[in-house]
Amino acid sequence: MFLEPPYNRQNRRGWIEVITGSMFSGKTEELIRRLKRARIARQKVEIFKPSVDVRYDEINVVSHDENAIPSTPVQTASQILLFAHDVDVIGVDEAQFFDNQLASVCNQLANNGIRVIVAGLDMDYLGKPFGPIPDLMAIAEYVSKVHAICIECGNLAQHSHRTISDDHLVVLGEKGSYEPLCRVCFNTKLKDHLLRQ
Repeated sequence: MFLEPPYNRQNRRGWIEVITGSMFSGKTEELIRRLKRARIARQKVEIFKPSVDVRYDEINVVSHDENAIPSTPVQTASQILLFAHDVDVIGVDEAQFFDNQLASVCNQLANNGIRVIVAGLDMDYLGKPFGPIPDLMAIAEYVSKVHAICIECGNLAQHSHRTISDDHLVVLGEKGSYEPLCRVCFNTKLKDHLLRQ
């Protein structure tokens, strides 16, 4: 269970929190929960998402459970710095889709006394580390790995298995395009997929 660190406006100290795991594990839901709590505490919050993510909404960050929070879509990680003035907390969703400058941007924000909360997939559909998430996990003060439930066996799922035929790294998808699988079920399906190629 993640215990949120205390926030002291007079003695402002920044840090980085990473929420990661597979698809359907509740990453965005947890991000929204933390950001709403910051707002309840009267902290100034800004939320960003990559402009490529238009699955549920072009502007809002939306979880699979349809909880939403307003955000600012940006094309590059460095654009976040343009909007990061006079804020206490910054949230970033779908971080795996950002360029590799995201870790540097988050470090700069945290060094300026801002609490940075980042959510994103840790692995791609082949089970390999995804985008800037590994670097963010290395520099973060807090890392929360959340899990879905494997739809094959009911164990904890940590993989996002692609159910459609597409070999591009980035394929925006919802429940019809991906399914959460545990390690054993994922390795079995990945092996079958590679044999069919």
